[in-house]
Amino acid sequence: MGLPIDLAFARKLSVIGFDIHPQRVAMMKQGVDPSKELTAADFEGCAIEFTDSLEILKQANFFIVAVPTPVDEHHVPDLRPLLRACETVGKVLKKGDYVVFESTVYPGCTEEDCLPILEKISGLKVGVDFKLGYSPERINPGDKDHSLSRITKVVSGCDVESLEQIAQTYALVVDAGIYRASSIKVAEAAKIIENTQRDLNIALMNELSIIFDQMNINTFEVLEAAGTKWNFLKFQPGLVGGHCIGVDPYYLTHKARELGYHSEVILAGRNINDGMGRFVANKIIQHLIQQVGDLRHARVLVKGATFKENVSDIRNSKVIDVIRGLKDFFVHVDLVDPLADGQELMREYGFGLAEKTGEGYDAVILSVPHEAYRKLNDAYFASITKPHALIADLKGIYRNRITSRTYCCL
Repeated sequence: MGLPIDLAFARKLSVIGFDIHPQRVAMMKQGVDPSKELTAADFEGCAIEFTDSLEILKQANFFIVAVPTPVDEHHVPDLRPLLRACETVGKVLKKGDYVVFESTVYPGCTEEDCLPILEKISGLKVGVDFKLGYSPERINPGDKDHSLSRITKVVSGCDVESLEQIAQTYALVVDAGIYRASSIKVAEAAKIIENTQRDLNIALMNELSIIFDQMNINTFEVLEAAGTKWNFLKFQPGLVGGHCIGVDPYYLTHKARELGYHSEVILAGRNINDGMGRFVANKIIQHLIQQVGDLRHARVLVKGATFKENVSDIRNSKVIDVIRGLKDFFVHVDLVDPLADGQELMREYGFGLAEKTGEGYDAVILSVPHEAYRKLNDAYFASITKPHALIADLKGIYRNRITSRTYCCL
């Protein structure tokens, strides 16, 4: 999330783009976005120096921290990247500097976890020697319409002076307007409930999909009918992964648990969404048992490995749960994706991409509806599958277009 912000400011001011990974720095120096979101043209006309050097970083006086905030295998917030970033900034912090955090965190994290590290390492005092703020990132990967400049920017500061200065700074690159939150905690909370609300709405759709599957009712047809009412919220079922919606609610429930409150609604939604990969895998397994028998002879093609369409990011991709669910039954799985990095998949999950799409599959799962897949037709799927094959189109983009094979969607 930091690179789009860097480049936006670099068209107005002199910017230092700092990253701890030398290989990423080298790529960005060549005008290459490691996340494949931006093009070489986006780097043109920018006054920016990419570096991993603390000596160069010392020249900055307005620091924006935009590092990942993941969860561990137990869904507990992993603040190590954020706290290490605080240590880095603390080493170069000077009197008069500003530090603004953009990473998604639970309310209180900026002041209770990050600030003490900044003060301890720098020897400076917030409000006296330097200013602190929080401005949640709202960039939507793969979405070219809702870019940084077109999204209202929420800002907050440790006092009135810092709030106004931070607001004026972001106003240089945000055309949609600046919203001044009353406190840092309010800004933190606003960000985390944005994704929590979306997570819960998708969880409802996923649970409806599970129920309607038992009734042999097409969920998308139900949603289209219900969507004719003016106030119906048009969410859809699907795999919920990535580094935002599939992660952020756990930060809120973690903080609630520290305060002695056990969240019920939020965690219920998370449990449903986290289980959808296995639900899809089980549905495919049932078909294979009926049509193939010995699952060791079954072959499945999975199209799409990233956490959402039209992005290359594989972090917390729930497609992996589908694949693991199939592999648990010794099903042969070929995974293809035009945007994902096979080596990165291998490092992260223990399996990579197939060299090419084969033939004679017993099932095809369209897990991520990349733009490159939207023009595929019935003849294509017939050409790579056996007559008894199941085409599982999770997002329903081929509805009423697949006629020669068994078809299903969530």
